[in-house]
Formats: sequence, C-alpha cells, structure tokens
Amino acid sequence: MNKLIIFFSFVLVASIGYSQQDQKYNFTLEQAITFALDSNYTAINARRDIAIAIKKKWETTAAGLPQLDANISYINNLKQPVTLIPGEITGGDPGTFVPVTFGTKENASAVATLNQLIFDGSYLVGLQAAKTFLDFSENSEEKVQLEVRRGVINAYGSVLLSEELVSIFELNKTNLEKNLIETRAIYENGFTEEESVEQLEITLLNIETQLKNSRRTLIIAQQMLNLAIGIDVDSSVLLMDTLDDLTQKNINLSFLDETINVEENIDYKIASNLTEQRTLEIKLEKSFSIPNLSAFVNYGTQANSDYFSFLQSDQKWYQSSMLGVSMNIPIISSGQRSARTQQAKISLEKAETNLTETYQRVLLEISTSKNNYWFAIENYNDTKKNLELSERIEAKNQIKFMEGLATSFDLRLAQIQLYTAQQSHFESMLRVITTKADLETVLNTPQLRNNN
Repeated sequence: MNKLIIFFSFVLVASIGYSQQDQKYNFTLEQAITFALDSNYTAINARRDIAIAIKKKWETTAAGLPQLDANISYINNLKQPVTLIPGEITGGDPGTFVPVTFGTKENASAVATLNQLIFDGSYLVGLQAAKTFLDFSENSEEKVQLEVRRGVINAYGSVLLSEELVSIFELNKTNLEKNLIETRAIYENGFTEEESVEQLEITLLNIETQLKNSRRTLIIAQQMLNLAIGIDVDSSVLLMDTLDDLTQKNINLSFLDETINVEENIDYKIASNLTEQRTLEIKLEKSFSIPNLSAFVNYGTQANSDYFSFLQSDQKWYQSSMLGVSMNIPIISSGQRSARTQQAKISLEKAETNLTETYQRVLLEISTSKNNYWFAIENYNDTKKNLELSERIEAKNQIKFMEGLATSFDLRLAQIQLYTAQQSHFESMLRVITTKADLETVLNTPQLRNNN
C-alpha cells in the first residue's frame, strides 16, 4: 500500500512539473513586465521582506503593551528534605538534635503576572527605528521592482535581437546558396575562375557558423527571459512585440528633457534611510543612560497535600497577590555607554558621507544615462543609413559579378560589409531600448511601488 502511495505521489509531482514546463505564454513587453513584478523570484522575496518589517514593527510596539504570563507548577518531593532542630525543643538532652520534615510531600501552584512598561527611552527609539526599517524595506522593494523591470526589458530585447539575427542569417544563407549554385554553373561552363566559387564557399561557411551560434544564443536568451519573468526556464514564450516596434516606441527625444529631484531617486532614498537609522542608533545609546520604569501585579494560588488531591473539591487553595513598581537607574558604566555612543556618532558620519556621495553619483548617473540614450538614438540612425548603403553596394556588386565586371573578392567584401551592417543595425535597436530603460530607472519614472 505504501509503495502504491509513493508511486502515485511521484506521478503527481512529475505531471505537475511537466505541465509547468509545457505551459505556453504570450507576452507583449508590458505584459511581461507586469507578470514579472508579480512572479519574479527576487520580487517575491522583496514583498516578504516588507511583511517581515510590518511584523517587526508590531513586535516592537507590543513590547510596550501589557504582558500577561501564567505559571502552573506541580512538585512531588520524592524524598523530602530533613532538618535538624535542637533536642531540647522536644524535651531531649541539650546538644542533641532531632530530625524533622517540614511541609507536605506534594504541592501545586498557579500564578498569573501582568507586567506593564511605564517608561523606557529605548522603547520610544525602537518605535521610530521600526518605522524607519519599514520605510527601508519598502524602498528596497521599489528598487527591486525597478531592477526587475530593467532586467525584463533587457532580456526581452535580447530574445528579439537573437530572433532577428537568426532570421537574417537564414536569409543570407539562402541567398548565398543560390549565388553559389549559379556561380558553379558559370564556372563549369568556363566563364569564371574557380576562385569565385571558393570565395562564395568561404562566405557561406562563415554565415553557417554564425547561424549556428545565433541559434544557440537564442536558446540561452529565451531561458534568461523566462528566469527574469519568473517562470520555468524551459517554458515556451511567444513574444508579441517586434524589435523594430519597440525601437520606434522608445525613440523619444523629449524624454531627454526629463528631470528629477535627486531625493526621489531610489538609491538616494535608501541611503537616506540608512542615515536615519544611524541617527536613531545614537538616540538609542543615549536612552540607556535614562532611568526606566515598569510595574507589575500578580495573583496566585497554592495547595499542599501528602498525596495528589489537587483535583478534589475539598482541596484547600491559599490565595496570594502582589503589586510592584520597579525603576532602574543607570549610574556608572565605566565609560561603556560613552564608547558605544561615540561609535554610533562615527557610524552616522560615515552614513552622511555616503549620502553625499550617493547624491553626486546619482547626478552623474543621470547625465551618463542621458548621454548614452542620446548616443544610442544617433547610432541607430547612422546604422540605418549605413545598412541602406550596404544593401545597395552589395546589390550592385552582385550584378557586376554576374556580368564579369567585378571579382569574387569584391563581391565578398561587399557581402561582409552588408552582414556587418545588418548586425550593427539590430544591435543599435536593442541599445535604444536598453539605454531608455536605464534612463527610466535612474529617473525613477515607472513609479512601480505597490501600495502595501
């Protein structure tokens, strides 16, 4: 029976794994981003970090609220302790002792204690620190979402680029094979040299090698996209956008005029959170030199017996209760508190320096990202013109070669120039998309934070 259960469990797990891998997805870029913000593994854990921060905030708050504890105990004195008392108490001779046993063999008690913190400086600082930690976790999640978005855009574009390269290499291979067949026929009829055939064979071999490599690269790019989205790497994903469409959507020169208050940059906000935490650490260390006050009240009951009779109705229980107030007053720590406070001040100075550095780095990142985006657009326009020229040059050399007005070497040079221009143009399209994503990330324009 156990073997049968194990077998069916294995079949169930295997079928679930197979169904996940066999599932097919269709995504536009925006759909892929939306899906990834919910399913990306890093994004999922970032949301869990916020949940932890929320629970941590309540944990800190609850420390200052009434705390009620109960204690129930039962003791069975298997061997009761013996006490020696002077013999004369019982009428014996002086200098002698009489062994006696005090108390009962068994006893039970139940005590409930209510504790209440009245004042503690570290508790007040802890409340502030819990809120700061929550802000830090929310900002960290926002940064994760920005990076997930950028990662999906890069991965999505890389898949489209690989698909375009595979497609163009297949087209070039088909055209070269056709040229090779025609050139062989001309050579066999004695109208051209064997070198012309060999030059085309070399070019065809290079194209076939690039095609094989592009197909392998496409598989890796697809798996990287699946990982970025948060699905099984072997799942089938159909991309609904094209590289050209995304390029045109992302060419927006007016976007270069976008500005940002550096304080809204996510890296600056995180650095600011860390500075605030260091400030609170100083306040915490100082709070340890302030007296703290707490109070308690308890109520208990106790019963004693020579045998287990505590559940019987006639068992006598004796009540007790106490109320107390406690104040702890720090006096001398031999410089320990002062040393910790000085350490916290130095940590704050470091955090403030890092905050200033972050401010300057963000300004540089904005400038660099805008420059890269501008260059990507210019490079795209240049490669587009270069591709058009290369296509015309290659077409002319094809005609001249067939008419015997150009050598096979001239044709090969024109073909290599065309293939290089094709690849450069597709890569420039991807660069437009990715540099726009980089600029959006540093400007924090997507505003992806969820309301938690």
